[in-house]
Amino acid sequence: MDPTGTRDRRVLVVEDDAAIADAVRRRLESEGYRVDVVHDGLDAVRAAAATRYDLVVLDVMLPRLDGTEVCRQVQATVPVPVLMLTARAEETDRLIGLAVGADDYLTKPFSPRELVARVAALLRRVDRATEIAARRGDEATAAVVEVGGLRVDPVQRRASVDGAPVHLTRTEFDLLLQLAERPGAVVGRERLLVQVWDWPDEDRSPARLRAGRAVDSHVKALRRKLGADRIRTVTGVGYALEVPR
Repeated sequence: MDPTGTRDRRVLVVEDDAAIADAVRRRLESEGYRVDVVHDGLDAVRAAAATRYDLVVLDVMLPRLDGTEVCRQVQATVPVPVLMLTARAEETDRLIGLAVGADDYLTKPFSPRELVARVAALLRRVDRATEIAARRGDEATAAVVEVGGLRVDPVQRRASVDGAPVHLTRTEFDLLLQLAERPGAVVGRERLLVQVWDWPDEDRSPARLRAGRAVDSHVKALRRKLGADRIRTVTGVGYALEVPR
């Protein structure tokens, strides 16, 4: 018996370093996931088109097609949660990955434990979104949030600004929804880590501290898509969705 349901989950690992790819594969398989491995970007696009994966672990630096282009092509056809691996910590690299559809990222070197935690959190988010949609059913119209031209539909998981649709990753949408459900109110970064990233509230590990920086990067990605003035930063506390006066 598999109480976590991981044996029904299929993960594609895209990593050109054979040693890292093998280590990731073995760790995920030890957790019960079914894992396929490819070593370059073109093979990754082909694999994602041929097989329905539950999640993709994607390195940024790849032969033939780099990770950002792989992510863009994969998300344009069959949207799937993407966890990007990057050897560089520059914020620009992270924002580029988020802009093309990555849901989360890990900076190398990373611990196997943190990798597994991020994969599990992404999959829980997908499950939670599916359950919410099924539970709300005909109440979809009542669940829509509208703030100053911004429209957020939690059931269909769609967002638009002044009627124009905005493509958001799963993480970006979940983050926006947390802010939109409390327009004008400040939502703390710690709360966002718990509600969006599924980090245990009591966790104070170094991995948790690094994950806190992901909140800031995703907010910046949201601002690029929604407009810079829609989300207000409250220094040292968190973020708030601005309500037009």
